[in-house]
Amino acid sequence: MTDLSQQFDRLIAQTDLTVSELQKEQLLGYVALLHKWNKAYNLTSVRNPSEMVIKHILDSIVVSPKLSGQRFIDVGTGPGLPGIPLAIMNPDKSFTLLDSLGKRIRFIKQVIHELKINNVTPIQSRVEEFQPEEKFDAVLSRAFASMTDMVNWCHHLPKEEDGVFLALKGIYSEDEANDLPEWCSVRDVATLIVPELEGERHLVTLTGKK
Repeated sequence: MTDLSQQFDRLIAQTDLTVSELQKEQLLGYVALLHKWNKAYNLTSVRNPSEMVIKHILDSIVVSPKLSGQRFIDVGTGPGLPGIPLAIMNPDKSFTLLDSLGKRIRFIKQVIHELKINNVTPIQSRVEEFQPEEKFDAVLSRAFASMTDMVNWCHHLPKEEDGVFLALKGIYSEDEANDLPEWCSVRDVATLIVPELEGERHLVTLTGKK
């Protein structure tokens, strides 16, 4: 068993997550591809595969139990975060991964080809220009500096009746929540426990006011 495999097992044992052998293989395969492509394409500032397991894989998949619905869009996905790890953990759900940079989308296409992930649709587009044929149960992102930017730029993406925004944040800020536009409010703030990751992590659920 490789060091990364042992590290992964140790981290997962500290969570309530259930990960199959195939899912583990795909998640670590993603780390290997990200590490390889990162040398040429500068996809992430995290260079060390061991750090990637914590800061990219675990930090993404701890959100998995919080996902409700079938259709998700990860906006500003970068190299596929949190979308790829969440798609691996939820093969019965569909994930659209949106980014404006071609090199990132090319990388994601390579990942889904090599790892045989069939529930991901990568799209190169600016978020404000993307018009989906069908709206989403949830809009995911860990890319936006502020929740206000997220809901303003992505307002056209969630289902009108019950769609939500899921913002992955470090420290949760009441001031940031108070700056949200009138039509939007915080429905839930969940503390995320990411083993061996320094700092706070939160998942903020935002919804339109009915």
